[in-house]
Amino acid sequence: MFKKNIGDFELKLFSGTANPQLAEEIARNLKLELSPATIKRFADGEIYVKIDENVRGKDVFIIQPTCCPVNENLMELTIMIDALKRASAARITAVMPYYGYARQDRKTSSREPITAKLVANLIVAAGVDRVLAIDLHSGQIQGFFDIPLDNLYAMPLMVNYIRLKKIKNCVVVAPDAGGTKKARKLAQFLQIPLVILDKRRTFHNHVDSKMFVIGEIQGKNAIIIDDIIDTAGTINAACKALKTNGANDIIICATHAVFSGSAIANLNIPEIKEVIVTNTIPVLGEKKFKKLAILSIAPLLAEGVRRIHNNQSLSVLFGGEI
Repeated sequence: MFKKNIGDFELKLFSGTANPQLAEEIARNLKLELSPATIKRFADGEIYVKIDENVRGKDVFIIQPTCCPVNENLMELTIMIDALKRASAARITAVMPYYGYARQDRKTSSREPITAKLVANLIVAAGVDRVLAIDLHSGQIQGFFDIPLDNLYAMPLMVNYIRLKKIKNCVVVAPDAGGTKKARKLAQFLQIPLVILDKRRTFHNHVDSKMFVIGEIQGKNAIIIDDIIDTAGTINAACKALKTNGANDIIICATHAVFSGSAIANLNIPEIKEVIVTNTIPVLGEKKFKKLAILSIAPLLAEGVRRIHNNQSLSVLFGGEI
């Protein structure tokens, strides 16, 4: 019997409640309307989902970052997947611009879970067929899934933005040893030197730490690159260390603006000239400040959705291996 390719089926886009603005923008880029779904909370906090149109035999994409509130958004995603699976969708792709629990990707001490793997298990068990993500915290998370996972990168978007600013006498800064690979890639794109910050404890088991600058920073403009800004405590300390060592203007680049706790206070300091993030996570209300620039990831995700639907390669979107 002749079997149709998935690309022959109609594409349907659904949005969870985590980032509807991004979902709308992705839909506009694809010249589509978001498909209707009813999502509500019962009085006891349980989540109710109803798909409000026929999806039988359709190629379905759910746009839902698992950002704060992480547990609610994750549960909502799995319920939406289950509802679509039971409605006989031909294929379900979870578009997860931000993957919650990604930093819990390994055991660092005894009797700890690997929660990033558990989340992968939950999503797959719910019935998803593939995942589309942006800048996973670590590459090993791709191996937590036994289904296709495409991990796109926001760095080319940031490179284009930085180039337009025509910053002179500049270096890229890795805020810690773990961020060296990403920082080196940005430095290669911009063809500028790399500086690394090394955080060492002042003495054994003491909670205070001091940052040492590896590389030439005196009189330079600095671009600090990271994947996530959470409380921004490390970035705050990094900026002060760079200024102490003679840095001029400091620009912060990060894909995911988690912005929890005292993040805004830590970022809105004289040492920082600009903070560049993307809209993988909605930045609303009091989390916005004058120095903040938000770049839209929607065109990249829309092209990823289009290529997956048409069974085309996504490698041209990766911007080089990072």
